[in-house]
Amino acid sequence: MDILFDTPRLIFREFNETDAHLVYELNSDPQVTKYLHEPIVSEELAKEVLHSIILPQYKENNYGRWAVYLKNSKEFIGWCGLKKRSEREFPDLGYRFMTRYWGNGYATEAALQTLEYGFKLLQLKGIFAAAHIDNVASWKILEKCGMEFTGFQTIDNTPTRTYTKLNPYNSN
Repeated sequence: MDILFDTPRLIFREFNETDAHLVYELNSDPQVTKYLHEPIVSEELAKEVLHSIILPQYKENNYGRWAVYLKNSKEFIGWCGLKKRSEREFPDLGYRFMTRYWGNGYATEAALQTLEYGFKLLQLKGIFAAAHIDNVASWKILEKCGMEFTGFQTIDNTPTRTYTKLNPYNSN
């Protein structure tokens, strides 16, 4: 496994061409996709998402949504990472984890490390995030990570709470 970076409990790596089954497994759980606009209903669709959305981000932006694994068991538990959205000034922080791993602090740990990576290594000026207005657990994670609530927006036909964090290491 080519490790991009890690935390005390997690390993991050780029997705690769053969990971469609991971994307499908994660997105085929209705609890995981409850607040999302993009349910993935087949492994073929997961492959399309992987090739048209996830993989190009790495080459175009030097970041993307990264596969996340438990360090001790090497089990895939979900993804976390950054995504360039043309309508946004800053990259978008996102995360998605399998339900059996919810409630262990993995999403917060992953999001904090992703923010650190984006600010220190990539020297991003800021990072944006949004969570469905009813997804309390998700927006609580963003708040735990020190992201500032900036308002409500409809994004991809979804009502969201929006957040931003500016680079605390950037003196400009």
